[in-house]
Amino acid sequence: MPDSFPLPVFTGDAPLYDQLYRHIAAAIQSGALSPGSKLPSKRRLCALAGVSMSTVETAYSLLAAEGYVLAKPRSGYVCAHLLPSVSTPPAAAPETAPGSIPAPARWAFDCSTSGVDTSAFPFSSWARITKEAVYENPGLLQRGHPQGDPPLRTALAELLAQYRGVRCAPEQVVVGAGADYLLTLLLQLLPEQETIALEDPGYPAAYTAVSLHQRQAVPIPVDGAGMAPEALEKSGAGLAYLTPSHQFPLGVTMPAGRRSRLLHWAASAPDRWLIEDDYDSEFRYSSRPIPALQGLDRAGRVVYMGTFSRSIAPAIRVAYMILPPELLERYRRTFFHGACTVSRFEQESLRRFLVQGLYGRHLRRTGNLYRKKCALFTEALEEIPGVTISGADAGLHFLVTLPRFSETELVDRAAAKSVGIHPLSRYCHSVEPRPSTVVLGFAGLTEDELSQAAVLLKEAWA
Repeated sequence: MPDSFPLPVFTGDAPLYDQLYRHIAAAIQSGALSPGSKLPSKRRLCALAGVSMSTVETAYSLLAAEGYVLAKPRSGYVCAHLLPSVSTPPAAAPETAPGSIPAPARWAFDCSTSGVDTSAFPFSSWARITKEAVYENPGLLQRGHPQGDPPLRTALAELLAQYRGVRCAPEQVVVGAGADYLLTLLLQLLPEQETIALEDPGYPAAYTAVSLHQRQAVPIPVDGAGMAPEALEKSGAGLAYLTPSHQFPLGVTMPAGRRSRLLHWAASAPDRWLIEDDYDSEFRYSSRPIPALQGLDRAGRVVYMGTFSRSIAPAIRVAYMILPPELLERYRRTFFHGACTVSRFEQESLRRFLVQGLYGRHLRRTGNLYRKKCALFTEALEEIPGVTISGADAGLHFLVTLPRFSETELVDRAAAKSVGIHPLSRYCHSVEPRPSTVVLGFAGLTEDELSQAAVLLKEAWA
């Protein structure tokens, strides 16, 4: 092994194999490792870097696959010849809008609403079922059903009936790579002039999808029971997008009376629809999961949408929607010539994960983990005088209100301590946000990180 081989310094931010791979790739790009120089043997690098054999093997495999190194029989790995990179002048920094804070490249503690705890991912189970899917099903290399493979759709229909009270046949299930993607498909099934009602405050990606399809979006205020039906009835909309089980971002749960009123609105005119986005209903901490709105629908007017991005991991790009019969016919006329956007191997892995009971076991584990995290974080923040916390009985985020500071001051003071949080106004469009209120996610931070973040926020908001 060359004496000049630069050893990496590992941090807790990424998998070790990824850090090792990036470290060696950067050394080759910069010339610190010259073309043709030999890399340490796998066993030698394990000893020097203090990592496992699988970590080194994975890193070397990535380097070889991307052409950074060459594998020579009985000689190991040597650095490939790369052309020197061409440097370009740095781009000018964009001007900062008045009153806003430029976000650092990386928060020390990022309270994002989209984070999940990747340490809870069932690596061994997923690796096993993925291997089984690959080796036992060579037919998965062929083109599959455009709505998703029937065995997975059957498993999903059974799962949703058991856990969410959803009433559907497997033929109504459409599988796709992400809920945002499926929403764009759904919008294409509706008349071009259709006005679309969205929650205000509400999910930003829904507004973006409506805008990209050049549809008219009408923000509808959200009160303590969800989307306001009076405003919806006056909006002239033919479609309403809702998060009734855990409204994003306010966290309210829509009661039965409000649900029945919205169902009546949808059924009272032709071509009216409700989209129920059930994005994180798996996680409730003070009650059992609320049955889906779709299960109450007798007129076939609710499109139910769900995803595994929160319950398993964001990288598992599998989402699904349940189409009422009328929209299913439109979908088949419009999109049946295409292919499902989720790999058939990933579909089969997910099916096995569901039918073998591994998903239920995973939900119990992660539910307990997130319940503990939520309690730890909220109890620490409640020690701040004047703080009010809401929306913490479900999901992976909650709201913090502290009247003695403005919303901007709360965000700015947290930023000064390198704690990333979002103002509630980020999700508002026509309504005025609740004063002095910010949105905090907790799932993507460890318990120790949450404790540290709470200490910093106490200092920031003292």
